[in-house]
Amino acid sequence: ATLRGIMPVLVIPLIASAVVGFLMFIVVGKPIAALQSALTDWLNGLSGSNAVILGVVLGLMMCFDMGGPLNKVAYAFAVGGLADPTDGSLKVMAAVMAAGMVPPLAMALATTVRKKLFTKTERENGRAAWVLGASFITEGAIPFAAADPLRVIPSVMAGGAVTGALSMAFGCTLRAPHGGIFVVPLIGEPFLYLLAIAAGTLVATALVVLLKGARRTVTAPAPEAGAEVTG
Repeated sequence: ATLRGIMPVLVIPLIASAVVGFLMFIVVGKPIAALQSALTDWLNGLSGSNAVILGVVLGLMMCFDMGGPLNKVAYAFAVGGLADPTDGSLKVMAAVMAAGMVPPLAMALATTVRKKLFTKTERENGRAAWVLGASFITEGAIPFAAADPLRVIPSVMAGGAVTGALSMAFGCTLRAPHGGIFVVPLIGEPFLYLLAIAAGTLVATALVVLLKGARRTVTAPAPEAGAEVTG
């Protein structure tokens, strides 16, 4: 009887945690670690003369899963370069942070300029996304991506790619691993850096509004046959 009482609160959770942990470490963990290592090697290969292409790739990675594995690989790649900073590694850090700010800022702007395309909850999340985006908290866009991934994710990826490319092309640098606009004094070419963020945010916002507006037009009910049409 005693064992039966502790089974659901102690034994079963303990066994389940052990099984899941084993599966994550052996079945899932090693392939993910290998993939991350391969991605890091590939990113290292893009450094140097392919700076703008590297900026595009990092921007896409930062905005694809917004805090997930690809985002973390790009961020870890950038932060790792700060251990032995060079001009190239500082440019990478700048591009990564700039691109990571785009998704929440774009969602904040989209919910401001086209409120009717979003629910009340999304509009409230949009107000918070201004602060999250400015603080380089990419996860601020996750509620929007979860609700409409096919329109939000490609849009913010495009915006992030633009920002990453422009940041690298402008030669912007960053010596801090985090902080958003609050570390502007540590940014090389700060005005061009903010311009890159603004450009990517506008691109992402325009695409989100366009795609959501197109969906709304397609799904709008057609008027019934014989209904009176008023001019």
